[in-house]
Amino acid sequence: MTGYEPLAALPRDLLDRSDMRAAIAAHDFGTVFRLARRDVGISYSKIATECGIKPERVGALARGEGSVTTFEKITRIADALRISGSALGLAPRAWETSVPPRRTPTTSADATAADGDGDEVRRRELLKASAGVGLTVSLPDLARPLTGRQVGRDLPERLRERTARLRRLDDVLGGGDTYRVYLGEYQATKALLRDCTYTERTRQALLSVLAEQAQQAGWAAFDGGRHADATSLYKDSRTAGVEAGDTALASNALAFLAYQAVSGNRTAGLETASRSCATAGPDAAPAVRALLQERLAWAHAVAGNAPETERALGAAESALDDVDTNAAPQPDWAAWVDRNELRIMSGRCWTELRRPLRAVPVLEDALARYDDTHARDKSLYLSWLADSYLSAGEAEQAAATLGRAVDLAAGVASVRPRERLSPVLRRLGDHSTFPAVAEVLEKARI
Repeated sequence: MTGYEPLAALPRDLLDRSDMRAAIAAHDFGTVFRLARRDVGISYSKIATECGIKPERVGALARGEGSVTTFEKITRIADALRISGSALGLAPRAWETSVPPRRTPTTSADATAADGDGDEVRRRELLKASAGVGLTVSLPDLARPLTGRQVGRDLPERLRERTARLRRLDDVLGGGDTYRVYLGEYQATKALLRDCTYTERTRQALLSVLAEQAQQAGWAAFDGGRHADATSLYKDSRTAGVEAGDTALASNALAFLAYQAVSGNRTAGLETASRSCATAGPDAAPAVRALLQERLAWAHAVAGNAPETERALGAAESALDDVDTNAAPQPDWAAWVDRNELRIMSGRCWTELRRPLRAVPVLEDALARYDDTHARDKSLYLSWLADSYLSAGEAEQAAATLGRAVDLAAGVASVRPRERLSPVLRRLGDHSTFPAVAEVLEKARI
C-alpha cells in the first residue's frame, strides 16, 4: 500500500453514511463533492487538484450540471477521495492492496504483449463502471482454446454475441476508454486464427467476427484521435471480410474508411462511400443498406452535392422501410441506424449544405428524443444544430445550444466533440457583443 494520503481523502465516517454511499453507488460525483465540502470542509479547489478536474467543473458538477462518464475520471476520483473500488462497482484499487498497480499499455505493441488475464480484468472494470452511467452490459465468461487445440463450431457465434454486448459501451463511453478493450478482443480472435485448428466453415465464421471486431476497434481509435490506427484496422477489417465472404462487413469497412477520409479528401471519401454501396449491392440486409446510404449522403453533403445528398437520404429511408417489413434479423453492428438516427444525419447534411430551414426542425425534433447519457453523440449533434442557428442568424439560440454541448462534452474520452465544437465556437465569436454569447465563449475556454 502506498504511504501517500491524498489531501482530499474522505474520512471513513462520511464514506459510511447512507447518503454518501448512495451517491457513490450512482456515480453521482456532484453530490459526493458537495457533501465533502459541506460536511468536512474539503474545498472544491482541493478536490479539483487531487482529481485532475478544473475547479469550475467541480463546482458545476456539485450544482447538478453534467456528470462524470469516463472510466479514467471515475478511477481518478476514486483514488483521490479514497473511495473503495467495490463501492463504485470496480475491482479493488491499487492503494487498497499490497499488489502494485498493473502498468497500462501505451502502445499497440504493449497491448499485444499484455497478459490476457489482465486485459480481462480491465474489460470487467470498464463494464462495471459503465453501469454507473446507465448502461448494463452482461459479459459472459468465454474460455478460448489453447494453442494447437481445435476450435469448436459454436465459438464464432459466442464471440459475435460478446462483440455485440461490448458494442453497447460505445453508447456512453468515448474511444479513449474503449479502444484497448476492443483492440484486445480483436487481437485475441486473431491469435485464435493463427494458433488453433478448425474446420473451413469455422475459419470463415472466425474471419467474419474478426472483421467486425476490427471495425469496432477502428471506430474507438478514430474517436480517440488515433487516426493511423483506425485506418489500419479498417483496412484489416475489409481484408478479413473479403476473405470470409462477408460482403456486408467488407462494404462497411469501406464506409468507415470513407467517413474518416471525407473531411480531409472529399473526392476520395466520396468515391469510397460510393464503392461501399456498390459492393454491398441491392440484396444486402436492409439495415446495412440504410447505414451505407446514410454514410454516402454525408459524403455528398461534405462535397456540396445537394441533389445527391437528398437522393441518398431517400434511399436510406426506403431501406429502413424494408427493415420494418422484413422479418429476418438484421446485423447488430448496423442496428443502431433507426428513424431518429436518420433524422439526425439529415439535419447534419442540411447543416453542412448551409440549408438551416431544413436542418433546424429535423435536428430539434430528433434531439428532443435523445438522452443526455449519450453525452458524446448528443454534444456532437447539438453542434450541428448550433451551426444551423448561426446560419439562420440566431446567435443567442446558437449560444444556448453550444453551452449545452460544451457541458456534455466535458470529460468525455473522445477528441471529436472538441474538434467539432471549435469551428462553431469561432463562428459564434463574431457575435461576442451579446452577453449570452460572451458567457458561452468564456465557458468554452475553461
